[in-house]
Amino acid sequence: MEIKVLGPGCARCKTTYQVIEKVIKENNLDVKLTKVDDIMEMMNYNIMSTPAVVVDEVVKLKGTVPTEADVKKLLGI
Repeated sequence: MEIKVLGPGCARCKTTYQVIEKVIKENNLDVKLTKVDDIMEMMNYNIMSTPAVVVDEVVKLKGTVPTEADVKKLLGI
């Protein structure tokens, strides 16, 4: 599984990355987590607000900072 956090590096984007990273580590998941801050690459996902979370190339969340429960739900935990 691959998860991308899309955002320019704002506080909300950093928090989103940290929440997802924490859930991955706590649950020993085999997930590739990356941060995408290149505006041209973000535009490929057709998002208008950040942070956005992309799971296996599908936009799952945009414009909100997920809770740990939200992330677990996305990951099927």
